Amino acid sequence: MTFTSRLAAVALASLLVSGTAFAQTAAPATKPDAAAIAERKAPKERSAESLECSKQADAKGLKGKERKKFRRECKKEARAGSAAPAAPAADKK
Repeated sequence: MTFTSRLAAVALASLLVSGTAFAQTAAPATKPDAAAIAERKAPKERSAESLECSKQADAKGLKGKERKKFRRECKKEARAGSAAPAAPAADKK
C-alpha cells in the first residue's frame, strides 16, 4: 500500500468517526424557577364540604381506605344537597 492510499484511508476513517462528535444533542433541561416550584407545592384550597366531611371522619375515628370512602360519599352528598333545586311552588290554578 502506498503512502497516499494510507493517508486517504485514515482521512476517511477519521471523518466517519468524528461524524458522531458533531451530531446534535438534546437541549439541556432548564431548571424551573422558584415560583413554579412554589405553585406546585402550594396546598390547594379546600371547600367547606371537604372540611366538614374531614371533621366528621375524625369524629368517627376513620382512617385509611374507610376514611377515603366516607369522605368521597360525604362530599358527593353535600354537593348533591347544595345543588338541589328549591322546592317547586304550588301549582297555579
